[in-house]
Amino acid sequence: MELLLNKTRLLFFQLSGGHCDSRQDNTVDALNKNLRKPQHHFALANKEAMRSKHQAAQSISKLCVKCKVHPPAVLLRVGDPYCRSCFNDYFIHKFRAMLGKNRVIFPGEKVLLAVSGGPSSCSMLHQVQEGLSVNAHKKLRFTPGIVFIDEGALTGRSLEDRNKTNSELKALFESTGLPFYIIPLEHVLELPISVLIQPHVRSTESATSYKVAVAEFDQNNQSVAAQLPGQEQDPAAVSEVHTLKLQQLMASVKTHTARDELLCTLRQHLLLHTARSEGYSKLMLGDSCTRLAMKLLSNISLGRGAQAALDTGFSDSRYGDVIAVRPMRDYSAKEIAYYNHLFSVPSVFIPGLDFKTSDKDSIQRLTEGFVIKLQSEFPSTVSTIYRTSEKLQTACEAPTALNDSPRCVLCLCALDTAAENASAFQATMISEQLSQKKSPQNDCLPTHKGSTDKTQSSSADCSGLCHGGSCCSNRLEPMELKTLLCYSCQLTIKDMSSLEHMPNYIISETQRRLRRSQMKAEISNFLLD
Repeated sequence: MELLLNKTRLLFFQLSGGHCDSRQDNTVDALNKNLRKPQHHFALANKEAMRSKHQAAQSISKLCVKCKVHPPAVLLRVGDPYCRSCFNDYFIHKFRAMLGKNRVIFPGEKVLLAVSGGPSSCSMLHQVQEGLSVNAHKKLRFTPGIVFIDEGALTGRSLEDRNKTNSELKALFESTGLPFYIIPLEHVLELPISVLIQPHVRSTESATSYKVAVAEFDQNNQSVAAQLPGQEQDPAAVSEVHTLKLQQLMASVKTHTARDELLCTLRQHLLLHTARSEGYSKLMLGDSCTRLAMKLLSNISLGRGAQAALDTGFSDSRYGDVIAVRPMRDYSAKEIAYYNHLFSVPSVFIPGLDFKTSDKDSIQRLTEGFVIKLQSEFPSTVSTIYRTSEKLQTACEAPTALNDSPRCVLCLCALDTAAENASAFQATMISEQLSQKKSPQNDCLPTHKGSTDKTQSSSADCSGLCHGGSCCSNRLEPMELKTLLCYSCQLTIKDMSSLEHMPNYIISETQRRLRRSQMKAEISNFLLD
């Protein structure tokens, strides 16, 4: 009431023209002071309310956000503290939910776990081991196995160091009671040509068939099959010729970016062959959310945008009979590090091909440094990139009898080079062809005459020692191989000085496809549409 009266007096004084003596000036000052006094009280009240609210928030953050009883042991995000027990339940539930909602792994299937010794893959192995234990709330229904690829030959490690690392991993694998396979990367040079041939599969996996399989599995009271002993390949038993040839193959690659891509391709071929030869229908990879965010950006930079959904999605069906899954794709590197530290999950540090390299040596390392630096300043960077990758879709399907589209020889994805004339890919190819230096003699020759002259020159170089041209026919030209590659793999081959040290199974499959294409072109006029 007093406040309203003071406001009325001040308004009346202003309407009267503002003429007053010194005594009236003192009255106006008193009125203004009285008007400001309640605002000061309101400011103090708001300040006290904010202080009490902040104190209440601090008292809440001192307890677990889930149980509200125990003190927190882990702070994943601002306002999300977890105690040790609740964090364990949260971590396990996320792993089981990822496998359950996708319904890709059927009960009784054999699943091969690709373990590299790093924190993410070792955490995945720990989750599978816990899911198979007797005390598990919902036991896993598949039969797991472990595989490790020894890449020490490419990093210049000695046999003693490689044997020491393999011994540590062997002790770790034996403690799980699961069958394991320790395979040197040199075995990729002995792979058969069948690893690049995708069998036709009939897609019968659906939500209904999954429920039926689970019901039958539970009714029969089936359990995980008895595990076989592990197999270890001694690096010393590998031929030095194969080790030298593998090193020469990597040495022929000019850039670190192409070297990383080629290593990833050879590793996938060896994992695929191991899964097929040992009877595994699923291949479980340990890629985390942070790693997939870096992989998505780097693959787009490398021209693998058409394959981004397969490279970063939960399931990858490009191989046909073997499906690769990524159950750790919901975990960030921070969550995995916290879990391994709190629950003593062992891991083995193994230096990779990019060990002690700068951030500017390759596109992969540059992308990794960019994402890590941005994540430190903006904590939602990785999650934003990851959520974007979930929305990607691909037109590349599993090979079937009705869908026999041409596939890349290296990455086994559908070719993305069949583009229209008015496309960015064709513009890039035309610019590359125009920028290449050609001699005037070759420019004047027609295409068919040029190929004839090339054959004649090759025969002249042989000097008749080929006995029918067998040695010349085994020689693979880069242009011939590029016709069977996707755009990204073409860039990888482009950075190679020669194809002399390429594995034999890749050369044989390339020549088989080229002969088949040539035969199809010769009889095209006699084929029915």
